[in-house]
Amino acid sequence: MKQPTAAIIIIGNEILSGRTQDVNVQYIARGLVEHGIRLCEVRFIPDDETIIVETVNLLRADNDYVFTTGGIGPTHDDITSASVAKALGLELTIHPEAYALLEEFYAQRAQPFNDARRRMAMTPEGASLIANPLSAAPGFIIDNVYVMAGIPNVMQKMFDSVIPTLSGSFPIHSRSVTAALIEGDIADDLARLQHHYPDVEIGSYPSIRGEMLCVSIVIRSHNVSLLDEVEIKAIDLATSYGGNLLEN
Repeated sequence: MKQPTAAIIIIGNEILSGRTQDVNVQYIARGLVEHGIRLCEVRFIPDDETIIVETVNLLRADNDYVFTTGGIGPTHDDITSASVAKALGLELTIHPEAYALLEEFYAQRAQPFNDARRRMAMTPEGASLIANPLSAAPGFIIDNVYVMAGIPNVMQKMFDSVIPTLSGSFPIHSRSVTAALIEGDIADDLARLQHHYPDVEIGSYPSIRGEMLCVSIVIRSHNVSLLDEVEIKAIDLATSYGGNLLEN
């Protein structure tokens, strides 16, 4: 079974300025891995129509799924919906279901359903909605593009509602072997191990614990039997260099 691929586009000047820390990538990435979808690329881009259009079109052509976060609120710089519509050559229109949801939401709170809030009911023509149980303003799906909120708890609810609908493959499992080693010492042996197991992804990640140099060998595969086999070889490799095994 061919493994589907995905890309993430994080949209927002506040992310690029450093004012807001992104936590959405990690959440989406973990969900994709568990569903058997390979995350191939993540891009952080500003609230700029030209850049959004170009990035959406580039990534949707190369991947089965594209997820965007940010820029679908009521303010002047929330331009993601309009930009995605332009990228796909579609009209931006009032979505009747979104309009009704928002109208009811603000009526229940005795808050005005003004022009700014009505903007959140606009989607590319033909889009289907992604429910937002927290603040009503929905995301949407058009073609293979999934447009979601940037606020983490809202985005997570949206993502959780769509991930079961996606076509995945076998879930990707992982093992990690961490030892007190210098990465350069084991590099050649790791390369040989990777060559011997082309269907297993093997990566090494150095770190420092106190004053001790360490390396984590991370192994990923949908084949659990192969994963277990490579994990044993990674342990043998680490200990053959005298590296004390550490908790991951």
